[in-house]
Amino acid sequence: MKNLIVFTTAFLFIFTTGYAQSDSSTIQLGAKGGVNFSKLSGDDFDDVDSRTSFNVGLVAEIPLSERISFQPEVFYSGQGFDILERDQDNVFDTDQNIEYQLDYIQVPLLLKAYLVKGLSVEAGPQFGFKIHEEFDSEPTSDGGDLEIDEDDSYVKDFDTSVALGTSYKFDNGFFLSARYTLGLTSIFEDDTFFEDVDGKNEVWQFGLGFMF
Repeated sequence: MKNLIVFTTAFLFIFTTGYAQSDSSTIQLGAKGGVNFSKLSGDDFDDVDSRTSFNVGLVAEIPLSERISFQPEVFYSGQGFDILERDQDNVFDTDQNIEYQLDYIQVPLLLKAYLVKGLSVEAGPQFGFKIHEEFDSEPTSDGGDLEIDEDDSYVKDFDTSVALGTSYKFDNGFFLSARYTLGLTSIFEDDTFFEDVDGKNEVWQFGLGFMF
């Protein structure tokens, strides 16, 4: 939580600095949302299935030149992975249907380049703050939901990824986006049962947004 507060402060500082140095009439603020298809990449997770969830949040676009913009964002992102009953050989050594929910507040800081009017590509670092972790399996006597306490978690509270994407913005302010993000390090804590397990967040996102 302390990391989230510090980074949110830094995010606001970066945004207000960019706002002060740019023509405020050209800065755009917006909202976005869409679908996530997430899993963990790594040799130990070759056979797992992706978890389908959603993302929703806020976005800003600060022009740096005619074709280049700085695009900071902050949004909720439902991530994790699924293990189906058919996947017998898995890192959790289980034959149950499992959904491992890892939910984050994600803060990407992207450079956006317009190729032609409306069509752009974007890339940059993304910083994730874990806000919820839950282990759902069936059948179980308690309905399958097990929320994991922070003290019992093997997953790090903070994650760094690289984000690559493309978007198309219409003249009326609506935009479509597609993005791929890949974690740079394993999500699992050192000195735990999973310290030798290589698992990096991997997410495909497709969404719709509107710039005001």
